Amino acid sequence: MSRYRQGDSIAAIATPPGEGGIGIVRVSGRDAVAILKSIFRPRSEGVDLDRVTHRLVYGHVYDGAGSPVDEVLVGIMRAPHSYTREDVVEINCHGGFWALRLTLEAVLAGGARLAEPGEFTERAFLNGRLDLAQAEAVADIIRARSAEAHRLAVSQLGGRLSARVGHLADQVLSLLAAVEAELDFPMEDVGETEGETLVREVRQILAALEELLRGFAAGRVYREGVSTVLAGKPNVGKSSLLNALTGCDRVIVTGVPGTTRDVIEESVVVGGVHLRLADTAGLHAGGDALEVLGMEKTRRALVDAGLVVLVGDAAAGVTAEDRQLAQDLAGRPVILAVNKTDLRPAGREFRELAASLPGCRMMEVSALTGAGLPELEQAMVDTVLGNSRGETPLVAAARHGLALERARDALREVLDRAGAGWPLDILASDLRQAWEALGEITGSAAGSEVIDRIFRDFCLGK
Repeated sequence: MSRYRQGDSIAAIATPPGEGGIGIVRVSGRDAVAILKSIFRPRSEGVDLDRVTHRLVYGHVYDGAGSPVDEVLVGIMRAPHSYTREDVVEINCHGGFWALRLTLEAVLAGGARLAEPGEFTERAFLNGRLDLAQAEAVADIIRARSAEAHRLAVSQLGGRLSARVGHLADQVLSLLAAVEAELDFPMEDVGETEGETLVREVRQILAALEELLRGFAAGRVYREGVSTVLAGKPNVGKSSLLNALTGCDRVIVTGVPGTTRDVIEESVVVGGVHLRLADTAGLHAGGDALEVLGMEKTRRALVDAGLVVLVGDAAAGVTAEDRQLAQDLAGRPVILAVNKTDLRPAGREFRELAASLPGCRMMEVSALTGAGLPELEQAMVDTVLGNSRGETPLVAAARHGLALERARDALREVLDRAGAGWPLDILASDLRQAWEALGEITGSAAGSEVIDRIFRDFCLGK
């Protein structure tokens, strides 16, 4: 059930905690302006806050005892021309901890309640300001880790995905209405829905869905990033490679095998893709208790990895440990990065090792000199994007991709069953499933549990 309770005015700090130039306390609800009037005094005489909208007013906030809290600029936005389509007040304070806390306390004492995470955007959705896909894009903009992820989120907030999905949903609904009309009025001339017309239109919708889904893999990579594990036997230069890729001395590097005992993570953005790099303990037989614990963490990291960079040592050549690890990684997205090529070029045995892993590319690099690193980075991006490289994605969220897949599968059933002469009521059921799946994306057919779960993942104040 939605947390939205009509009549409540809500408030929260809308800016990150800590010191800063400006901090914002946001208030929304029908009593927002009345609450502001109880705690705020404009500097200029004659300012009627009941008549102000979409402008800033300079003044001071006072607590319940009449003591000044902060010098502020207040923005008032009247319904329905606001983010939530309710009356909204934004109090721009100084960005210190106490200025924001005391201002929020004054607002709450004035009659507002503390907002739940995402409740401002939930109200925007429930009041028709945004659909569900656009609301999710707000959170994606905040969390974007790369320019490409940000571009996708801005496009979604602007309604491109919603318009495309909404058009497809309307087409499915038209077909559903025609089929149900034949069921209700079989003797009436309601147009041909069986046979060629139905099949042709369903195929057109399927083609559009397939186009959206082709870009989904890339969109999800851009939105969520990829867990990328650097793995290999001890002392092949995994830590040096992580430092080289990130451009900083993130990990201690020594000539002593087994220095890394834990999973150490750092992030880089390459080609618009956020790669979450993980340096791991070297895998080998034996080792002391700490090394064994480190290797257990390495194996757990490998299970969740979207990409594995298997690091080899050009100077040492391929060993039994390299071959065993390659065998363990069979079927996974893997790049073989042969390090220390400043000492010796990669031998033929490394090419044979890469050839034993389907789809594996071998890259020669030197973490010491930087040779081969740009090529390795490009190979990492190409591998995680796969066949979707070059697509212009509109779909990035897993929830949206799964809904599109359900709609596609339901329409495939329509084609198969229409061809086999199934009854119209079965075709109508499949069409309805496709229409509802598309409606889950924009929220027109999403249940309250789905909606609540989406908004609970938001931050406070948004």
